[in-house]
Amino acid sequence: MIAKIICYALNGLDGVPVEVETDVNRGMPAYEMVGLPDTVVKESKERVRSAIKNSGLLFPMNKITINFAPADLKKEGASFDLAIAISLLKASEQLVGANVSDTVFLGELALNGDLRAVNGLLPILISAKGHGFRKFIVPAANAREASFLGGAEIYPAVSLSEVIKHLVGVKTILPLETTEFVAGAKGIGSADLKFVKGQPMARRALEIAVAGGHNLLMVGPPGTGKTMIARCLPTVMPDLSFEEALEITKIHSVAGILGEEGIVTVRPFRTPHHTATTVSMCGGGNRVVHPGEISLAHGGVLFLDELPEYKRSTLEALRQPLEDGKITVSRAGGTYTYPSRFMLCASMNPCPCGNYGSANLTCSCSPSEIRRYRKKISGPLLDRIDLQVEVDNISYDELISSEKEEGSASVKERVDAARSVQRERFEDCGIVMNAEMGEREIGMFCGLSDEGNDILREAFEKMNLSARARARIVKVARTIADLGGSANILPEHVYEAVSYRIFDKMD
Repeated sequence: MIAKIICYALNGLDGVPVEVETDVNRGMPAYEMVGLPDTVVKESKERVRSAIKNSGLLFPMNKITINFAPADLKKEGASFDLAIAISLLKASEQLVGANVSDTVFLGELALNGDLRAVNGLLPILISAKGHGFRKFIVPAANAREASFLGGAEIYPAVSLSEVIKHLVGVKTILPLETTEFVAGAKGIGSADLKFVKGQPMARRALEIAVAGGHNLLMVGPPGTGKTMIARCLPTVMPDLSFEEALEITKIHSVAGILGEEGIVTVRPFRTPHHTATTVSMCGGGNRVVHPGEISLAHGGVLFLDELPEYKRSTLEALRQPLEDGKITVSRAGGTYTYPSRFMLCASMNPCPCGNYGSANLTCSCSPSEIRRYRKKISGPLLDRIDLQVEVDNISYDELISSEKEEGSASVKERVDAARSVQRERFEDCGIVMNAEMGEREIGMFCGLSDEGNDILREAFEKMNLSARARARIVKVARTIADLGGSANILPEHVYEAVSYRIFDKMD
């Protein structure tokens, strides 16, 4: 007898339907799998055999052939175990009367028949629902993640025997109730701008960067608070919408780093070490192509502390994702496209000793050493960083001052107001914030007065700016105008935007 069961495979962030066809025939006992199964799928033979026997069922001692269709798609991972077991039982006539044709089965089997969680469940469910499927049997360990998908019947099971009882009508599994999404609290530990003493220019740059989704670079001596300021970024970023949370959750689910909440409720804040490789940053792997740090930071912040310490090749790999908001990873295991629209925040010292340009510290570096150190950051990468600000040491009296600084909550209110203006402005453009504008949107929404054009022309010529740098200055000026509640970009907005290009002004 032949049985056909629907399962799903992952292709990047998209689920692809896979039909598990099982033929149980007379003949010498054999167990063959065809249809490009990888090693993990082939090893399911023993997991499924033990799970069926330990669930009180009979494993057919016949000639068994299992085909995974489409045959030209490589099948990877242990999520096929449950579908294989059900197809075997169906083909051996142990599930008489059970209707399994409209149900998608997902889950890894333990030897005792328990169902274990699988990675990438949410993107699979979303894709399957888009293909018209409405019934799913999934591991109970994935229940929290699956519960955020509405409009479907999702049955969480703890074991193979529980699935069998459900299918034959002995004991029905109750479907999951849809969980309402609630954005989580922001912050990393005690991070809040109210604890940042002084640094008015860096605080202002941070507010502008978040309001428009711009990239930010802070340059200053060690111990000036660059890292502390960067860690305050999540506290002023807009709350996640449900659609954004689902997209980010899909990436984290595929990577296998989804927490117990089952969905990402706060914007990601990724801080890879400076020894990170290009593959770990962009994504890849020997067997399965996993998303990298820039994709895990999608919708949030990628913070690179001590920027010049990263490998040149790793930094240069950021250039295309910073422009396109996505990355296509081609490896031997396949070619996958992951979203990578993140806000880049970086920090660095101005020179090897860290004291160049400081108001109260002496630099011991030679001009050639300083120049060599800064050349570690290429011009094309700097072009893509909209705001570049200096952060200097503060006095002891400023540090111990009891005067309260403005907290993150107040800054977030202004950021939310500016983002609201941008959403309304770009309603018909397919973008949501100023940093995403192309030349078409710049022409529509970023008109400059004659005085503003004169300011920008002078900066363009004196600072030898590129066309990309000019466009980014205009976008920053648009954000500054939004924060100030101005419908038009005024000359002072252009002046301020130009002032955030410190590297373009340095020799």
